[in-house]
Amino acid sequence: MADKKLIGKITHYFPKIGVAVVELQDEIRIGDKIRIEGATTSFEQQVESMEIDKEKVETATMGQAIGLKVKERVRPNDSVYRIGEE
Repeated sequence: MADKKLIGKITHYFPKIGVAVVELQDEIRIGDKIRIEGATTSFEQQVESMEIDKEKVETATMGQAIGLKVKERVRPNDSVYRIGEE
């Protein structure tokens, strides 16, 4: 099983554009592999696009809120994990 580290929580989801707002508790960067889990949510994806205040960013850090493009529906309070390949 791949290592997983909690990096944030979903606070909002915009279904029309497929973007989740994530309050970060750790660093995240473009190319990271993440897993989103919740009561009815469970999928993995690569981080391909994220924004802070409508500006595209490559990296975001603890305490920031990012807009993250997601491939499936997510819900508030879903957990976002960074997963390792180990």
